[in-house]
Amino acid sequence: MIRFGIVGTNFVSDWMTEAIGMTEGAVAAAVYSRKEETGKAFAAKHGIDRIFTDFEEFIHWDGIDAVYIASPNFAHCRQAVAAMNSGKHVLCEKAIATNSGEFEKMREAARNNRVILMEAMRPVHDPSCRILMDSMNTIGPVRRACIEYCQYSSRYDKFKEGVILNAFNPEYSNAAIMDIGVYCIHYCARLFGMPDRIHAESSFLHNGMEGCGILLMNYGQMQVEIVYSKITESAFPSVIQGENGTLTIDRLSKPTKVMKIARDGVQTDLGYLPSENNMVHEVMDFMELIRRGEWNHEYLKYSEITMKIMDEARRQTGIVFPVEKGL
Repeated sequence: MIRFGIVGTNFVSDWMTEAIGMTEGAVAAAVYSRKEETGKAFAAKHGIDRIFTDFEEFIHWDGIDAVYIASPNFAHCRQAVAAMNSGKHVLCEKAIATNSGEFEKMREAARNNRVILMEAMRPVHDPSCRILMDSMNTIGPVRRACIEYCQYSSRYDKFKEGVILNAFNPEYSNAAIMDIGVYCIHYCARLFGMPDRIHAESSFLHNGMEGCGILLMNYGQMQVEIVYSKITESAFPSVIQGENGTLTIDRLSKPTKVMKIARDGVQTDLGYLPSENNMVHEVMDFMELIRRGEWNHEYLKYSEITMKIMDEARRQTGIVFPVEKGL
C-alpha cells in the first residue's frame, strides 16, 4: 500500500484524490493546507484522517510514502525538494517547475535520495497516447502535426470582472503556457523529442498574464504547431498528418476518441475506451516506478525536454516570473 499525502485542496486535488481512491494499492492518508478550515473540508469530503497546516510536520510524518503536489507553480520546486529530502516520493502537477534550473534541482534531489519524481501529465499516461504512437507508422512519414488545447478558464469571467484569482496572477508563475500549453508541449516531447528550432508568439492580458500562445517547432522533415489558450475554447482536435493519412485525438487532457483518416477519406475508430477518471493511469505508472525503484525513468526525460522548450518560448515572448528575478 502506497500512502499519499495531498498538497493543495483545489478541484485538481479533488480529481487526484478520487483517482488515488480508485487505484488498487493506493490510499490518500493526509492533506496539507495552509488554512485549517480548508484542510478539514477537503479531508471530510475524501475521508482523510490526518490534516496538517505545517508543511515540515507533514512531509516528515511517517504515515505517508509519497506526496502529490498541486500548489501554485512557483512553490513546486521548494516543496518537492523538501519532500524528497525527507524521503518521500513526489508526484508533481504540471508544470513540474518554473524553469529548467528548478527542474534540475528537483531531479538532483530525486537522485540523491533515490526517490521517485514524476510530473502529473495526464495525456502521456492515458492509454490513448500509446494507441496514437502505435498507429503513427500506419500513416506514412509524419510531415506535420498540430497539438491543440484551448480551454476557456472557469476563472476568466471573474478576471474580466476585475477579480484576479491565482490562475490569472503571474506572481504565482502562471501563464497560459504553464497551465495549458504545457500539455501540448509535453505531449510533443513524448512523441517527437526536442525540436531543432522554436518560434513562439503570445498574447497578454492587461495585468501581464499570458492568455494564449502559439509555438512553431521545426524537426527538419516535419513541423509541429502548438496552439494553446486559457481565454478561448477550441472545437478542433489535435492532428498528426502523415503522407498516407491523419490521426486525430479529440481532447488532449481527457480524450474520448482517437481516429485514423486515410488519404482516401476512409475513417477508422482506433478503439480507445476513455476512463471515468484518467488520472488513475498516472497514479498507476507512478506507483510502478516506486515499486521498481526506478528514479531515473523515461518520464523525467520528457519533462526535461518540455522545460527546455518552455524556457525558450518564454525567452522569446518575454515571460519572466518574480521567482526567477535575481537568479
